Amino acid sequence: MVKNKIRDKINYMSSSTKTFNHVSYLWDEVHAGGLAGDEVALLVYRSNLLGADLRLTNYGGGNTSCKAIAKDPLTGQDIEVMWVKGSGGDLGTMKRNGLAALYVERLRSLKNIYRGIEHEDEMVELFNHCIYDLNSKSPSIDTPLHGFLPFKHIDHLHPDAAIAIASAKDGKKITQELFNGTIGWVEWQRPGFDLGLKLKQCLDENPGIRGMMLGSHGLFTWGNTAYESYINTLEVIERCAQYLENPPARKGEPKNFTFGGEKIKSLPAEARLQKAAAIAPVLRGLCSSNYPKSPSGVGGMIGHFTDDDRVLQFINSNDLSRLAPMGTSCPDHFLRTKISPLVLNLTPEEDTTNITVVKQKLIPQFEEYRTMYADYYNTYRHANSPAMRDPNPVVILYPGIGMFTFAKDKQTARVAAEFYINAINVMRGAEAVSEYTSLPRQEAFDIEYWVLEEAKLQRMPKPKPLSGRIALITGSAGGIGKAIARKFAEEGACVVLNDINHERLDDAVQEFEKTFSRDAVASVLLDVSNESSIESAFADTVLAFGGADIIINNAGISISKPIAEHTAGDWDKLYDILVKGQFLVSRKGVEIMRKQNLGGDIVNIVSKNSIVAGPNNAGYGSAKAAQAHLTRLLAAELGADKIRVNTVNPDAVISDSNIWSGGWAEGRAKAYGITVEELPAYYAKRTLLNETILPADIANACFAFVGGLLNKSTGNILNVDGGIANGFVR
Repeated sequence: MVKNKIRDKINYMSSSTKTFNHVSYLWDEVHAGGLAGDEVALLVYRSNLLGADLRLTNYGGGNTSCKAIAKDPLTGQDIEVMWVKGSGGDLGTMKRNGLAALYVERLRSLKNIYRGIEHEDEMVELFNHCIYDLNSKSPSIDTPLHGFLPFKHIDHLHPDAAIAIASAKDGKKITQELFNGTIGWVEWQRPGFDLGLKLKQCLDENPGIRGMMLGSHGLFTWGNTAYESYINTLEVIERCAQYLENPPARKGEPKNFTFGGEKIKSLPAEARLQKAAAIAPVLRGLCSSNYPKSPSGVGGMIGHFTDDDRVLQFINSNDLSRLAPMGTSCPDHFLRTKISPLVLNLTPEEDTTNITVVKQKLIPQFEEYRTMYADYYNTYRHANSPAMRDPNPVVILYPGIGMFTFAKDKQTARVAAEFYINAINVMRGAEAVSEYTSLPRQEAFDIEYWVLEEAKLQRMPKPKPLSGRIALITGSAGGIGKAIARKFAEEGACVVLNDINHERLDDAVQEFEKTFSRDAVASVLLDVSNESSIESAFADTVLAFGGADIIINNAGISISKPIAEHTAGDWDKLYDILVKGQFLVSRKGVEIMRKQNLGGDIVNIVSKNSIVAGPNNAGYGSAKAAQAHLTRLLAAELGADKIRVNTVNPDAVISDSNIWSGGWAEGRAKAYGITVEELPAYYAKRTLLNETILPADIANACFAFVGGLLNKSTGNILNVDGGIANGFVR
């Protein structure tokens, strides 16, 4: 248990409490007690707690540290070491190996060779000469901000409530009055070595303070123990949030004045989602004009949509037109959301069914945004600035509907949305107590095109072959479909799992989320023979990722009977699922691909039976032949849209197959005069290669068509059957 006497030692606090209304108190005294004596373990624990509450800091944002005595491996003497969150880490998920460990004395001695703010970037390389643990994470740019302060435990966070005050026009005055001088104020300055010196100067000039507010940036708080720092951080943020919740009345305006009041009404929830699903592929296509093409020549930004109440309050307000162009203040927000959002000039009631008309309105807006961004770059660039990056918007606001964000992958798009909601919270708070101020354009540019940030971007791993592509594979909760989805996810695609059986689908989703993360996979129930089910599935796909690039028609059923035993119901079921299903899914997929104007791929999983005439197979074989010819017809029609349509012909893929768990195995065994148990060996022996065909083999064939190796092929058939001479196309 944490003793009362420990809490009593926090003499600079106004009160010590575990009850908060605006932040989450998550400290487990029993768990923390088990970490007693290991300051680094307590640092990781505290960091994870702080990162678990997005009201305290954003994904990947903020950093924490502790200083403790350790043995110098060279001398055996006790020395002071600082452990601090390393570059690129996330507090909520950070482990011990996510920390950088540095000699404190060496780090502080860098002041002796510091040549001034014009040369501060050169100090980053020198951090490596201060590393204590050679296996630790690379130090971040914020390392000196922690190193020059004397406290054992330090938290640097980006809580909305604090940044709202930090970005207010009267932020310094509000901070002074709100905390009665116990929180220092440091004017905005780009993070780096010099800002670390400014923090130390602020502390020297204000001894006894419990923290510092960084103008337009965030908050520094500290304590002598991990627990003291944690409680101090929560208390300061709670106090800021309380102030914003009950701000002083502004002269001539009602209390709790919010964004100038409502200007327009949102559509009802269901209508908002329908409108968002209709327009998202158009926005994705326009946002992807500068997207670096994948090896397949197809790909684009990945999207995220939210109609969160906080977003709607902002985008429906009178002040939207004033505040949105100003951009964000906190550099962490800005780096992920760009200089400003694009506000669509569409009304909520706008008819978005006529894509030609919609594009006539949107294309000039995107061109205007790109011109604005180019002017911004050219106005504020330096001689050594990196080349201009993608001029398209990251954040797109549709009044009355919601917010779209587009980025290189789903996680980045989702996090951009989270950061812009943080920015909305900041603007709301600042406007409630004063007047919101954003970063000056030059400062914003210097952050966005910082040479050190560019170096970090250049170190990012190369995209995988299917990065920037969204794949819907029908019948993908098992068997061939699941293998295809797994292969595509491994190669970087966002995949949409679906099945008609929700239990089977749930199991597949859990497996994929564990293997690939929630950002890489979405799921929908789908009956390919039902138009409304297909409409709903594609709407969910678009809302999840922004569009669709790859359609794999894999869902299937098999019935093997002699013609005399074949019923009309059997016939209709085969054609509904295999032929009609392929037609309906492809038609909807093409509609979305044409909205995007990015090209695409359709691959139909057909069968050797589309070519080979076998016994007891009239319905299934003829339906497969229809699928194969539909592939050719679509390939001929869709070439002008850069949509490739190809066929993969498997045979005898028994593993994990719904088909084989039904009556098909018995029917085929009867046709060949063998037992069901003898089928695998029978099928392998009849192939030229004497091979058993697995779901992964079909997945590899699909990847060959969509992964770039065959990017100039359409209307083709790829047999994956071990070699069946009767199945040769030519």
